[in-house]
Amino acid sequence: MWGGGAARALTRALRRRRAAAALPGAAGDDHADLSFQTGLRDILQDSNRKRQLKFGSTLPVSLTEMKSNMFTVKRPFSTSHSSVDSKEMKKFQLLAHKWWDEEGEYAALHSMNDIRVPFIRDTLLSMSSNYHLGNPLSGIKILDVGCGGGLLSEPLGRLGASVTGIDPVEDNIRTADGHKSFDPVLAERIQYKSSSLEEIVEESMETFDVIVASEVVEHVADLEMFIKCCSQVLKPEGSLFITTINKTQLSYVLGIVVAEKIMGIVPEGTHEWEKFVPPEELEHLLESNGFSVRSVKGMLYNPLWGSWSWVQSTSLNYALHAVRAGARPRSHATDTLPQTDVQQRSATAGAAGTVPDSAV
Repeated sequence: MWGGGAARALTRALRRRRAAAALPGAAGDDHADLSFQTGLRDILQDSNRKRQLKFGSTLPVSLTEMKSNMFTVKRPFSTSHSSVDSKEMKKFQLLAHKWWDEEGEYAALHSMNDIRVPFIRDTLLSMSSNYHLGNPLSGIKILDVGCGGGLLSEPLGRLGASVTGIDPVEDNIRTADGHKSFDPVLAERIQYKSSSLEEIVEESMETFDVIVASEVVEHVADLEMFIKCCSQVLKPEGSLFITTINKTQLSYVLGIVVAEKIMGIVPEGTHEWEKFVPPEELEHLLESNGFSVRSVKGMLYNPLWGSWSWVQSTSLNYALHAVRAGARPRSHATDTLPQTDVQQRSATAGAAGTVPDSAV
């Protein structure tokens, strides 16, 4: 549909970035980013031209224009007063049996655990003076919203947390339940429930220490309601972790055109660019609902290596950590503990045989 030119351009861009990244020092990193962006610009121009020929329209001509319209264009609102989008449910219903195929449609989510689990673990360790050898997250109650087949719930459970995973797709919950049953420890630490977030609010007011919503907010029908519900079920001073996709020209090219239409990293139709969430918009919603945003970090997936890495730019994927109001003032850098202390605790957690970064 999009031809082989864009795919070849992407491959060249990734190769240039890998070669440039091998250069020593920060200059090498800058050169890598510039080289990568040059290749991506070619893809964008090609896909934009074809989109114009087919639909008679183009993507926003600049990121400046996109940012200026960020708060004037209303996000689709659900008239059913639910954060669940029925169209999204149908998409994931068809793939409910494939969650644990590490080479299948969810391969990128499996590899994302290599960075998102340590990010959650280390952030929580930096905010607490209590540390349990071998089970660093012991005593922490985590709500995994949109848990799917349990890809994130399980490694968090192995770190000692008490995890509740919710998902509106019943078949996803059946898959998650079936998989955790192979591990008696996880069977005790994790419970799953077929439910939307708003359906558990009344019974779970200020119940959880932590909420994780990884690759979820870009699929919800009503983002503001979703954030409000998170605030209601989270304890004061509790942490909210979100990973999602920015709404930029680059995310359209890589998240839709390349990932779905060219390389098939995820099934076509998985994402809708209009529902992608800029970090500025997400921060605004969070702060309006009593959260303090502590950190926002860029993420990059390399389809050739099948791995994720942290990057400075948030123009594609990003991770966000926010704390609900009530927390005592903390330094913005690493919240409470010195970085050396955090690293020492993280190393101890891995050495104790819990969940090493490379195996989560």
